[in-house]
Amino acid sequence: MTIALFPGSFDPITNGHIETAKKAAEIFEKVYLVAMTNTSKHYLFSPGERADFARDALKDVANIEVLEKPDEITVDLAHELHAKAIVRGVRNSADFRYEQEIAGINKRLAPDINTILLFSSPENSFVASSMIKELAKFDKDVSQFLPEKAAKALRRKLGSSVLLNS
Repeated sequence: MTIALFPGSFDPITNGHIETAKKAAEIFEKVYLVAMTNTSKHYLFSPGERADFARDALKDVANIEVLEKPDEITVDLAHELHAKAIVRGVRNSADFRYEQEIAGINKRLAPDINTILLFSSPENSFVASSMIKELAKFDKDVSQFLPEKAAKALRRKLGSSVLLNS
C-alpha cells in the first residue's frame, strides 16, 4: 500500500487544503492528513479542533484519515505511519521556494521519504489561512474560502457578525 502524509497547521483548513488532500487521495492508496504544529505560528484553534474541521470536510473521502500530532517532527511521523511520501500544496512561487527548503531538510533527515508538491487550482492559489483569519476579524464573509464547519467556527471564535452564505 502506498501511503502519504499531508502535514500542516490547518488553522483553519481551507478549500485549498481540501483540494490538495483530495488530489493526494487520487494518487495514493492511503493519505494521512495530520494537524501538526509549526513553532513559528500562533494558533487560533487547538489541534483537536483543526483535525475535527478536516475530518468533517473530508468525511466522504474513504482513503483519507485525519490525525492530530502537534508534537512530532514530520519525517518521524512519516516513518511511524509507514508513509513513503510527504504531500505539500503549493499556491505560488513563494510557497514553492519555502517547500523546496523544507523538502531539502526532510530529505537529509529521511532519505527514504520523498516530498510530492501538488499545485493548487487558480481559484485557490491566493487562499491562505492567515489571510482568511484577517478577513474574518474584520467581519468579512469567509464562507467561500473554507469548509462550512471551519467557517462557522471561525466566525464564532472571532465574534464576527457577518452571516455566512449557507
